[in-house]
Amino acid sequence: MYLYKKIISKLIKEKITISTTESCTGGLLAYCITKNKNSSKVYHGGYITYSNELKIKDLNVKKITIQNYGAVSKETAKEMVEGLFLKTKTNICISTTGIAGPSGGSKKKPIGLIYIGIKIDGKLKVLKKNFKGSRMNIQKDCVNYIFKYLLKLI
Repeated sequence: MYLYKKIISKLIKEKITISTTESCTGGLLAYCITKNKNSSKVYHGGYITYSNELKIKDLNVKKITIQNYGAVSKETAKEMVEGLFLKTKTNICISTTGIAGPSGGSKKKPIGLIYIGIKIDGKLKVLKKNFKGSRMNIQKDCVNYIFKYLLKLI
């Protein structure tokens, strides 16, 4: 997709580094970055922390946060992105956690609910989005949303 190339080119031109930690998108965000030529100049790497244990072990998400709010929460997305920053020290850190389906949703946390943590130059924001469709559509829509959001920020 042209948007992905545009973002990567801009990151390279501005020398802005980026890293990711993904749960519900399962590596799709990292793939959409790394499929672009020269992405290694700015992409430092990522984590796929699908299990709560890895969120806790690899990203220092607090066990109590997951117990109190769940893995799919603003609080967990925030701690994921903060843990990622401690590991990578990149200019941009992004986390995704949510329910891509086709099952696992509830009234309180429906299928398609995703929290996106974005830390850019020390400023952290957590976005709450609700996407519709199949599992793959939800994942793709989430990644596309992130790239469009980044375009406005950089």
